[in-house]
Amino acid sequence: MQIQDLNSGQLEMAANMLKAIAHPMRLNILKYLDQGKKLSVTEIHNLLNIEQSTTSHHLGILKDKGVLASKREGKNTYYFLKHENLAKIIECVSQCV
Repeated sequence: MQIQDLNSGQLEMAANMLKAIAHPMRLNILKYLDQGKKLSVTEIHNLLNIEQSTTSHHLGILKDKGVLASKREGKNTYYFLKHENLAKIIECVSQCV
């Protein structure tokens, strides 16, 4: 599918996903979730060395905009890329900087 094949609703959804990703901390989160990894809030907050509430805030934004999905297992919620192709965005960005 090419970008010209997308309707206005799909373009708006894509733009919202890109806006959600366009934050250094959120890009960092996505970096840890590539290759099908699933991590809990605690694991992500430990990797990033930031407050758990801040981690939850960023994860909520990414989930709300369709970038991440989550699955509850026992008392933990695990986050993962909703679309594995999103990892290509991180790869592309890393090659451009």
